[in-house]
Amino acid sequence: MPPKAAAGKKLVIVESPAKSRSIAKYLGDDFIVDASAGHIRDLPQPSDLPAEMKKGPFGKFAVNPEGGFEPYYVISESKKKKVAELKRALKEASELYLATDADREGEAIAWHLLEVLKPKVPVYRMTFTEITREGITRALDNVRQIDEDLVDAQETRRILDRLYGYEISPVLWRKIGRGLSAGRVQSVATRLVVERERERMAFIPASYWDLSGTFTTEGDESFSAKLYAVDGARVASGSDFDDRGQLKSTRSKSEVTVLDREAAESLAEGLTKASFEVDSLEEKPYSRRPSPAFTTSTLQQEASRRLRFSSKVTMQVAQRLYENGYITYMRTDSVTLSTEAITAARRQAAELYGPESVPEKPRHYAKKSDSAQEAHEAIRPAGDHFRTPGQVAGELSKEEFRLYELVWKRTVASQMADAKGFTASVRLTGQAVDGRRATFGASGTVITFPGFFAAYEEIREKTAGDGEEKDDASGSGDKRLPKLEKGESITGEDVRAKGHETTPPARYTEASIVAELEKREIGRPSTYAPTISTIMDRGYVTKRGSALVPSWTAFSVIRLLEEHFGRYVDYDFTARMEDDLDQIARGEIEREAWLQGFYFGADSGVEGLRHVVDNLGEIDARAINSMEIAEGVTLRVGRYGPYLERPAAEGDEAAQPLRANIPEELAPDELTAARAEELFEQAQHSGRVLGHDPETGREIVAKDGRYGPYVTEVVEEMTEEQVQAHMDAQPTEYYKNGKPKPKKKPAKVKPRTGSLLKDMSLETVTLEDALKLLSLPRVVGVDADGEEITAQNGRFGPYLKKGTDSRSLESEEQLFTVTLEQAQAIYAQPKQRGRRQAAKPLAEFGQDPTSEKPVVVKDGRFGPYVTDGETNMTVPRGTSVESLTKDRAFELLAEKRAKAPAKKGGRTAGSGSKASSAKKSSSAKKASTKKAATAGSGK
Repeated sequence: MPPKAAAGKKLVIVESPAKSRSIAKYLGDDFIVDASAGHIRDLPQPSDLPAEMKKGPFGKFAVNPEGGFEPYYVISESKKKKVAELKRALKEASELYLATDADREGEAIAWHLLEVLKPKVPVYRMTFTEITREGITRALDNVRQIDEDLVDAQETRRILDRLYGYEISPVLWRKIGRGLSAGRVQSVATRLVVERERERMAFIPASYWDLSGTFTTEGDESFSAKLYAVDGARVASGSDFDDRGQLKSTRSKSEVTVLDREAAESLAEGLTKASFEVDSLEEKPYSRRPSPAFTTSTLQQEASRRLRFSSKVTMQVAQRLYENGYITYMRTDSVTLSTEAITAARRQAAELYGPESVPEKPRHYAKKSDSAQEAHEAIRPAGDHFRTPGQVAGELSKEEFRLYELVWKRTVASQMADAKGFTASVRLTGQAVDGRRATFGASGTVITFPGFFAAYEEIREKTAGDGEEKDDASGSGDKRLPKLEKGESITGEDVRAKGHETTPPARYTEASIVAELEKREIGRPSTYAPTISTIMDRGYVTKRGSALVPSWTAFSVIRLLEEHFGRYVDYDFTARMEDDLDQIARGEIEREAWLQGFYFGADSGVEGLRHVVDNLGEIDARAINSMEIAEGVTLRVGRYGPYLERPAAEGDEAAQPLRANIPEELAPDELTAARAEELFEQAQHSGRVLGHDPETGREIVAKDGRYGPYVTEVVEEMTEEQVQAHMDAQPTEYYKNGKPKPKKKPAKVKPRTGSLLKDMSLETVTLEDALKLLSLPRVVGVDADGEEITAQNGRFGPYLKKGTDSRSLESEEQLFTVTLEQAQAIYAQPKQRGRRQAAKPLAEFGQDPTSEKPVVVKDGRFGPYVTDGETNMTVPRGTSVESLTKDRAFELLAEKRAKAPAKKGGRTAGSGSKASSAKKSSSAKKASTKKAATAGSGK
């Protein structure tokens, strides 16, 4: 521990205000706790560099590749006030404790604080994985210096991501579209999602049939079983087929029989009321070991499966639990528990579930990866004595409670005994009336000792192709079979044939893609949530329910990267980069040498990123953005979205290619040849001239758009002469002192548009229909209070509007028929809770798993929003109510709750422990040479 200060208080700097409040409770009056609110400085955008630097070596990346990859750091405008506050506090302090998080990012924040604040008092690096009295006391007893290797690893990652993104992203802008980006982990994650969709698009289903029936013993006990074999040949199940719809060659086709409908139904008919005999009966012991306590990855996966939390929500809620002292640090890939935590978990398990639920010796789990390093312990309840969920229920929000309960259960279960039981399997054979011998099978697991199941049972997510069609023919499941004897007679009843079709590989969910990234050792626990958020924000991926669906833009991006930057989206290469960063963190590789190899190339002849970018050659943008959907049908990704294109008929050189818009809600694997023909058929009627508006003379056309069919008027742009005449007719608006006002021109006339009603189509819509649609909004009349009431057709249906008060109409026809009296009657209906009566919900999703209240979608002033009566969340732009699923609605509410501020805690003084000895932390040893370029930090 450090020696006691002679005078002045000790300044402790953490990352977040919430954490500072929590830590202050355990430190005495000798300490002042303040927060940096995250990083205080970072690499600026090159456009924000000082003018004199923009043309220099730092101009492209805010990093100097020619000068040892020296970074140029700046203090952001939003942090200058905070830095000034910290400097003032430091002037009065006798010691400085840098108590940022115990991972690379936290180490880097501590280093930046040291560089900017330039303390003249003793400095100590203080780390902890839990904010409890015990945790803070242990941290004070084990202060250290800043770990330069961890700082180097974080800085290398930051520079690496800058080089990767700023070299490759501009290629995407030029060849695909502005606003796109490439990233070391995000591009690989997007590739996983795209590759899975490619598999689904190439998938050919296979059909097969099987039988199931109810079987009754002589003692009138019944159980169900499925057909296993016919005449000794095993009946094919879904797992016997490959993705091309063929029987897998790994199995001998002669040993497998594929039943068609006729064979299955005739066999079922011939087996009804048949007598069966038990051929075999087998029992095997069953044992299952508990999983280790959570890592960041497994917490995100389980919270997604059990709580329907997105990765982002999980980390937001976990952050608050950590900062307020309920769980240990939530960014870790270690499965290790401290001795104190193991003791606490075993003690609590014995108290709650009985001494027999705890094994004789503590359980210790091995790390999943040699590179596991972020923190030194798994995620668990904080403290040396765990608080049960019941003890903290009144202190936490609903999301916080549910996540804490999950962490608590998993931790306690990890130190409990194995679940034990036995698995029974039976085979029974009967003869059909046509002589075929049919063997049925059934199995079931019986738990005789629950062990850790009493506290926690992990949910296993279905993998690609899982489902009924891939169940083993034995009909496995957790069911109890009656007591049977070999040779016993059984009666078959209600034997039925059932057809199946194999399913394509399941799309990734947030949980399964996190598991896949972890399995491939790509990224770090702290990167998973922001990676998923990034690929969704970029428009590469959308969610359908819980499934991740790639956009056509993502297909173009991944194709370009695979063809021209293959190494940089290679899964193994990306994983090796993580290993290299780990070696830098351990001091085994020098930062500059590694960056030199990555960017400029290695001595072994491996080309660097700069060489690849400089020698790309010509990239055919049209080819990159094109994909053949069917013979003669090409999908193209254009500036305004994806569309289909088919060449004009041969011999008609003047004809234009036929094009068709692709509906936004259509997933890539749903765009079949047949669906493409439907879209072309619809597109043939797009642009159909319906006639002219008799009042304006403008041409009225019917079109097909990304958001559905609509009608619009063709507005001719004004000529220069017409613009001048318009301005001359209104001189006070367009002229000042006889001269035209700068940038003052007549606004372009916006054409009127109107979406087709549900009973209309592009093929049949008439000019009369179109003029009615273009007449909307229709003025219904003026209410007694002088406000105008209009009838309007919105994205989510017809409604009335008076000021800011909107009311739904029951039918689209009412848009044109509702009278003022009827409208006044609608507005006269009683309001609920002092507000206007609620309009009919746009969608209903049932009970929210957290609030246990009904979730609906309503049309609000600023658009549709999801609500459970307590929490409101606007439906994101680009997401239609029609495509919004129950899971996504629940997730939106969870995200909103997760953004709620943490509970406030007072700065209470605790019995802070005295410091006795420690090493004095010095300024970074390499600062003067490799990190000298600094702006706004006093350098």
